[in-house]
Amino acid sequence: MAEAPLPAIRSLPSWLLGRAAARGRALVAEALAVEGMKMWHHVVLSAVRDLAPVAQADLGRGVRLDPKDLVGILNDLQSAGLVVREPDPRDRRKNAVSLTEEGARMLARCEKVAREANDALLAPLSPAERDQFMGLLTRISGTAD
Repeated sequence: MAEAPLPAIRSLPSWLLGRAAARGRALVAEALAVEGMKMWHHVVLSAVRDLAPVAQADLGRGVRLDPKDLVGILNDLQSAGLVVREPDPRDRRKNAVSLTEEGARMLARCEKVAREANDALLAPLSPAERDQFMGLLTRISGTAD
C-alpha cells in the first residue's frame, strides 16, 4: 500500500518553506495593518527610500511590480502624503518618486513592526540557529550577492 500523500508532501522542503513563508507573510501583514499599511505599500516605500529620487518605471522594475499595480500603490501612498511624484530632474518626461517626511516616519514604524513580526516567526530558534537559517535561506533563495 502506498504512503498517505500528506506525510509525503509535508516532508518536501518546498512545502515546508511555503508554509513558513505563508505564516511569515500573515504575521507581517497583520503587523502592517495596525499601521494602516499593506505589504506592497511597505515594499514600495522601502524601495523609494533606498532609490530616491527614482523614476517610476525604474521603481517598478526594482520591486518587480506590474506598472498598473505600481500606479495604484503610488496613488495610495501619495494620497496619504507618504510620497511625492515630481518631474525627474534627469528626464523631465518622467516622474521621480521620493518619500515625504511623513513617509519616512511611516516607513520607520513599518520596519519596526515587520522586524517584530519576523522575530515572532523565528522565536522557536536560538540566535545561532537564526543566523544559520538566514544564511541557508539566502543561499537557496538565489538572493546571495
